Amino acid sequence: MSTEVENGQDDAALLGAAARDTSGFEHLVERHSAALHGYFARRAPHAADDLLAETWLRAYTGRHGYDAARGSARAWLFGVARNVLSAHWRGVAQESRGTPGEGAHGDPWEAVDDRLDASALAPALRRVITELPSVERELLLLVAWEQLTPAEAAEVLGVPAGTARSRLHRARARLRESGALGPAAPAGRAPRPQPVRPTGEHA
Repeated sequence: MSTEVENGQDDAALLGAAARDTSGFEHLVERHSAALHGYFARRAPHAADDLLAETWLRAYTGRHGYDAARGSARAWLFGVARNVLSAHWRGVAQESRGTPGEGAHGDPWEAVDDRLDASALAPALRRVITELPSVERELLLLVAWEQLTPAEAAEVLGVPAGTARSRLHRARARLRESGALGPAAPAGRAPRPQPVRPTGEHA
């Protein structure tokens, strides 16, 4: 039985209660640590544990600022995680080059791309994803890898939900048009992009 069923509260209620009672926050940690750790492991594997700890520290410190009217608690947590990741990549860029690089914008695709398993991600698909604009690529990965809804991914990236849906549609269309997803689906059924997995990740 899931923690959610046992506790009888959804994430938003737990996060709201955590402003007054830390036990609610403990349930959130149990519920979302695996997903958040996977997010970091796919983007900065050597620092995943530290980044997860920093995310929970920031989330706890900033829990009073969560507003359920603005979106789901899950998306809010991923937004915190993305900010932590952006700060990490800014630090990496400054240490390695002395100046901010692509990581300063929270888009560590080059490092992710280096670890992708060629057998899990066909070269054509890899090339198309690499060529996507950073926002479209991040939307696609948040939905495909992290299993966020388009609305949640939009909240993480701070873009309107309608904009996110149109950009996600554009990204998927580019994947289909490239032929990277394989044969076209039968008429009336759109092909669905398969989740891409970095090296070492198991089903």
